[in-house]
Amino acid sequence: MIRDIREQFPILQQEINGHPLVYLDSAATSQKPRVVIDALQHYYEWDNSNVHRGVHTLGSRATDAYEGAREKVARFINAKSTQEIIFTRGTTTSLNLVAASYARAICREGDEIVITPMEHHSNLIPWQQVAKATGATLKYITLQPDGSVDLAEVEKTVTAQTKIVSIAHVSNVMGVVNPVKQIAEIAHRHGAIMVVDGAQSTPHMKVNVQDLDSDFYAFSSHKMCGPTGIGVLYGKKALLEAMDPVEFGGEMIDEVGLYDSTWKELPWKFEGGTPIIAGAVGLGAAIDFLSEIGLDHIERHEKEIAAYAMNRLSELEGVTLYGPLKREVGLITFNLGEVHPHDVATVLDASGIAVRAGHHCCQPLMRWLKVNSTVRASFYLYNTEDDIDRLVSALIQTKEYFGHAT
Repeated sequence: MIRDIREQFPILQQEINGHPLVYLDSAATSQKPRVVIDALQHYYEWDNSNVHRGVHTLGSRATDAYEGAREKVARFINAKSTQEIIFTRGTTTSLNLVAASYARAICREGDEIVITPMEHHSNLIPWQQVAKATGATLKYITLQPDGSVDLAEVEKTVTAQTKIVSIAHVSNVMGVVNPVKQIAEIAHRHGAIMVVDGAQSTPHMKVNVQDLDSDFYAFSSHKMCGPTGIGVLYGKKALLEAMDPVEFGGEMIDEVGLYDSTWKELPWKFEGGTPIIAGAVGLGAAIDFLSEIGLDHIERHEKEIAAYAMNRLSELEGVTLYGPLKREVGLITFNLGEVHPHDVATVLDASGIAVRAGHHCCQPLMRWLKVNSTVRASFYLYNTEDDIDRLVSALIQTKEYFGHAT
């Protein structure tokens, strides 16, 4: 089955520097299957028009495709209503929308915002700015030695003064799967709301926002086989209805006067201007693709690949692995002796292997790990054990090249 899946991704059929491409950077962005590429092409060739405005045929087709994608998203994450699905530019925009509209309106001096040191900058900097603007206090849950979150630490950190708890469902550096359902229960018990960064979870496992009881959930299309430039903010309807939009203009208005205006109902009041129509069409096609394969199958496959990779990398002398030994998702972060991660990535690229090197937009976590940067290999539904063998072989060559031969 994996061979059939790989054949649906045109980009994987090429050679890089004379070697078949091994793509191990899906945590940054996933590759796109032919059905998604075709859906984008079909939209632009046959249905291209603005939505919600024209009564002509193309406008009706485009509107149906755009709102149809919203329905697919709602089903995919088990939202109660399409009114709870806001299309944005991505996870970063979604989290910033919650921070700018909801948090700044409800936070005051003496209130608390609780996050962790493992957060991607997109789920850290917006809360820093809210704290500075409102006088609220930013608090951090202490991580365990393996980088995981212990619920006892959550209980100690969240208090009656906490207004917001915001945590990544899955760490983009250590592959930690955080117990967001249990954390949400703790947050709600103290009267706080729960925000979840789902950028690294939604592509890889079944997400049920009602079961998680998250108040807001954010994710991106481009990490789940869809196009770049579009993402989703899920929010509970009552919270979204109480929030003000942060972008103003066409599409999101109900009535406009010379001195005052009113807004459309959900979800459109948060989607000012011409929306990301083609992106929504592509995201809808990606959801169909992932659903046909099955998220259970994808999750199981990734766990198997991650376990195989952990075993192979653990055998290499000089490799330091970060995060829990048992991986629930397909992501492994490591360093190779004293070789700089950028040098490792450069040598791997010469062998046709694409990995990520740097701080992964997690500088506080890098300091917690006592490193400046790391190498990250991330896997998806199209990766195989042969890809891991190629990675290990290239790492051995990298060690030899830099004088760290086994």
